[in-house]
Amino acid sequence: MEQTVTKQHCELAALIAQNSGTDGVHATAFERLFLIYSSQPTAPLHALHQPALCIVAQGKKQVMLADYVYVYGQDQCLVVSIDLPLVGQVIEATPTVPYLCLRLDLDPGELSTLIMEAKLEAPANQQPEPGLFLSSVSPQLLDAAIRLLRLLETPQDIAILAPLIVREILYRLLSDKQSARLRQIALVDKRLQGIAKAIDWLKWNYEKPLRIDAIAREACMSPSSFHHHFKSVTTMSPLQYQKQLRLQQARRLMLGQGMDAATASHYVGYESPSQFSREYSRLFGAPPLRDIARLKTGQQM
Repeated sequence: MEQTVTKQHCELAALIAQNSGTDGVHATAFERLFLIYSSQPTAPLHALHQPALCIVAQGKKQVMLADYVYVYGQDQCLVVSIDLPLVGQVIEATPTVPYLCLRLDLDPGELSTLIMEAKLEAPANQQPEPGLFLSSVSPQLLDAAIRLLRLLETPQDIAILAPLIVREILYRLLSDKQSARLRQIALVDKRLQGIAKAIDWLKWNYEKPLRIDAIAREACMSPSSFHHHFKSVTTMSPLQYQKQLRLQQARRLMLGQGMDAATASHYVGYESPSQFSREYSRLFGAPPLRDIARLKTGQQM
């Protein structure tokens, strides 16, 4: 399906390229705003993605959450409303027409305040849905994103004006028909608060044994209710979620700190090196030694 490229997309692309210019993820003077530039398609990248809005100005990207695949370009933006282990891959980019994207990190507390002020409500009795979705990109949303990027040319204005533009971006996002999913995370919902609390615990205690009864009790749910709602929001079971966190962290330790596979597997909570190797191969497509060697070769190219 051919994408609709407007003058706004062209201006947004120019601003991203002007403030990045090389492959990679670039921080900006506004701490919640990041610019992503890629001159070629990329290999799949496994990461724990925090709540964020991603708007593509040029090119296409594919994101996988468990067995679900989301492909988006200029016509749609990606919204991640809760911490999720994702696999991202740029699938359309060239040196002359690079992939250009902005990422704005989201603050659930800020969203909750805006929802209450705008008197927006989540549909009654709606079941939790995956904390990731694609939303249409309106001209109003693009306009606000462009104005946010223009502030990078006048850093002295960022502290005062950036929060106002971010507030407008969130309002435009919440006004979209798909925003019920975003609202259900931000609004006070005891079930979703419990899931968010459980995810936070898993993030900081991924190496510890998983006790569903204890986590469910902390989330104020029965084990069966907790398991059901956790899977509705993350598309995976708590055990699968923990496994992805462990394997991603082990990969970072081997690549960044030079740990051997046995040490890294023990560090992240595995008791069986053979089980670690099997599950690592299943997730990353190769055993630890071969995978890390491949990644290091790619870094040197």
